[in-house]
Amino acid sequence: MSPYALSILMSSLSLGTMITLISNHWFMAWMGLEINTLAIIPLMTKLHHPRATEAAIKYFLIQASASALILYTSTINAWFTGEWTIMNTQTQLSSIMLTIALSLKLGIAPFHLWLPDVLQGLNLMTCLVLSTWQKLAPMALLIMTHHLLNPYMLIIMALLSTLIGGWGGLNQTQLRKIMAYSSIAHMGWMVLILMFLPPLMMMNLLIYLILTLCMFMMLIYFNSLNINKLTVSGIKNPVLTSMMMITLMSLGGLPPTSGFIPKWLIIQEITKQGLMIMASLMALSTLLSLFFYLRLSYAVSLTSSPNVPNSKLYWRLKTNTLHPLPIMIMMSTMLIPITPLMINLFL
Repeated sequence: MSPYALSILMSSLSLGTMITLISNHWFMAWMGLEINTLAIIPLMTKLHHPRATEAAIKYFLIQASASALILYTSTINAWFTGEWTIMNTQTQLSSIMLTIALSLKLGIAPFHLWLPDVLQGLNLMTCLVLSTWQKLAPMALLIMTHHLLNPYMLIIMALLSTLIGGWGGLNQTQLRKIMAYSSIAHMGWMVLILMFLPPLMMMNLLIYLILTLCMFMMLIYFNSLNINKLTVSGIKNPVLTSMMMITLMSLGGLPPTSGFIPKWLIIQEITKQGLMIMASLMALSTLLSLFFYLRLSYAVSLTSSPNVPNSKLYWRLKTNTLHPLPIMIMMSTMLIPITPLMINLFL
């Protein structure tokens, strides 16, 4: 792809998200979402592969349906209230339709089926953008309208997301599908705490973005698309391989890594709300996700490929792609000591 076309598409991607983040009008928010969707479609199809084309078509249809639902919701709300402001959604029908539309945008269960297939057809860099930056605009709308949405729907979808996100990743061998189910599970945690403590959801989103960005950057460096390719990563860069194992543990929420912070605070908060059964189910569903993270860690650190080529010394290859990785690794593994500071900043 031409650098000029790529710069225009990335600028449009940023512009669409920024318009949605700063908008107070439903039509402006919808326009930002549409710019965002139309800007990433060419990035998804730049591989010129049938799987990439299929993924782009699926993504466009799902996002177009969700945007149409948002526009229809805002029209119904304007008909009843006479206003187009985002913060004024009063009818039950508008609330339910908006919940469904934002769940489609974010890939929250049971509207998640498109996400693993779409990520599987893309290259790792586009998967990174789709799993991080593309979550910001719908998440901003979700935060702005959380007091207007149906709480029972959100709680049920949160529990379904954590269960499906953990269960769906158990038998996967493709890393992009595993990261897709990981995203679904993390979305469940965010949606659950949204109804009780939105600032904690924002902190969870920040840590999720850091962990996902760090993990995808490592996969891009190793050029690993499935579990079998991970077995030779220790030959290419032993230090980064050990850091990948710690990052996987952080994604699973094991202490003392950074991923433990949001899960610990979320379980503490929903326990304070008296939802003991919900807290227990969420904690048990984390074990499902933890299993496939441990499986990946085992493949990375405790196995070696039986057919390692001896003709090329991987560890002697020079690369300039590691500049942001040390900072991201530190943030993904060592935020526990500054947890009180983060609590004061967000809560």
